[in-house]
Amino acid sequence: MVEFFKRKAANSKDDILSGFTVALALVPEAVAFAFVAGVDPLVGLYAAFMIGLITSIFGGRPGMISGATGALAVVMVSLVKDGNQMGLDMIEPIQNMGLNYLFATVVLAGVFQFLAGVFKFGKFVRLIPHPVMMGFVNGLAIVIFMSQLGMFTQKIDGESVWLIGSALYTMIGLVVLTMGIMYLLPKITTKVPAALAAILTVSALAIFGGLDVSTVGSFIRDGGGSGLKGGLPTFQSQLFTMVPLNLETIKFILPYASIIAAIGLIESLMTLNLLDEITETRGNGNRECMAQGAANIVTGFFGGMGGCAMIGQSLINVKSGGRGRLSGIIAALTLLAFILFASPLIEQVPIAALVGVMFMVVIGTFAWATFGIMNKIPRTDAFVIILVTGLTVMFDLAIAVLAGVIVSALVFAWQDAKRIRARKSVREDGTKVYEIWGPLFFGSISTFNSKFDVHGDPQEVEIDFIESRVADHSGIEAISNLVDKYENAGKSIKLKHLSADCITLLQRADSRFNAVIIRDIDDPRYYVVTDKVKIG
Repeated sequence: MVEFFKRKAANSKDDILSGFTVALALVPEAVAFAFVAGVDPLVGLYAAFMIGLITSIFGGRPGMISGATGALAVVMVSLVKDGNQMGLDMIEPIQNMGLNYLFATVVLAGVFQFLAGVFKFGKFVRLIPHPVMMGFVNGLAIVIFMSQLGMFTQKIDGESVWLIGSALYTMIGLVVLTMGIMYLLPKITTKVPAALAAILTVSALAIFGGLDVSTVGSFIRDGGGSGLKGGLPTFQSQLFTMVPLNLETIKFILPYASIIAAIGLIESLMTLNLLDEITETRGNGNRECMAQGAANIVTGFFGGMGGCAMIGQSLINVKSGGRGRLSGIIAALTLLAFILFASPLIEQVPIAALVGVMFMVVIGTFAWATFGIMNKIPRTDAFVIILVTGLTVMFDLAIAVLAGVIVSALVFAWQDAKRIRARKSVREDGTKVYEIWGPLFFGSISTFNSKFDVHGDPQEVEIDFIESRVADHSGIEAISNLVDKYENAGKSIKLKHLSADCITLLQRADSRFNAVIIRDIDDPRYYVVTDKVKIG
């Protein structure tokens, strides 16, 4: 019992410290994604707080961090822009109408996600092949890396220009120092999360050393924000008055809501899958879908931009020791505390420290084993990895994963289509027997039909499906057409060892199959089942 409480206390300490670390890393990410979407930084911060809190409590993967993400922000930017234009085109023009449309869209996307969990669509993440998963993490690592490069710029006369001279060298030095601490500290002690120690050390060096570097505060102001300070999220009552509930509104927000829901679920479920592999535990995909949906519904009504799982922050959390729900709860509550009480302190944290942490996330996220296995795996798998990686970087996660799954499925179908075989023999009574091996489905129909010589076969033909499985309606249709060909040629054909569901479908298609199908079980593998049926 004493050992149990000791482990519990140790786990709680790790969760609390890792949660605090994650909260620090969440601030610039949420602010940056809010700028991408074209909304106030607090809209991104509120989303990170509310979504992070709700999914940490009710989600299907303890230790996974959710918040405002770049994958959704790039969809939202056109939504906000088009929504603002619609507001200006109204009979009584409304400024910033795009923000209200954004909140309504997030609510609808949350409804879609919640329903996906209710109908148990989360289980389909198991159908995602491993090459798609490798392409996903590689592409996401590249996206995270590229997003951090924007931190090496500064605003001059409203234009972003690359850092040069001492400013660049100082930035690089602090980033390298952060990465060095994160690399070396775990070799000395694991009592303190390396990311947290690195952020605090570099912050102290920059503040007390009087270094002229970009900070969280300057980053917010350069982007057009006024600072991190804010109050509690408030209920957006104007949604019921400013957003007209009519067909035009539905037609406008429905496509955006569908895309946001799909991208959010795919990124969340794949992050869940990745954390399952890292922690050697198993999350609940359907529960996560419902939690993500509920979180986005609440976020939309309380002024957040919506979001989903964040792979970078989730990896920071897990690698800092945060494995329980407490870590996500602490991260969300700490973020709220930053907004309410500690904004002056957090605004002094150097951007370089947070960039260094994210660069270490990139190194830990990228599947470096990819380079070693590319010449050892099938070319089609290598192509899928490269395809998903490229599409993730060029477009978005949903398109990349969908394309990867489709290509993998087509490759699988093509390979299975080549496996169908037919062994031919002739009995003493002159009956020709075809013994079929392999799956009969849409991809193997052509090969299946080529095995038969309708005009050259004798009067009596038997097709034995003992080693075959009819997988879809196309296979059933192929059997039906083959029977028609033999009967039209005036020959007798019998079908043997068809599965029960295939027999049922053939009988529904045409009652004449009752005379064609042989139901006598004469194969030794069926005797045990037959005995059980008789006993029952």
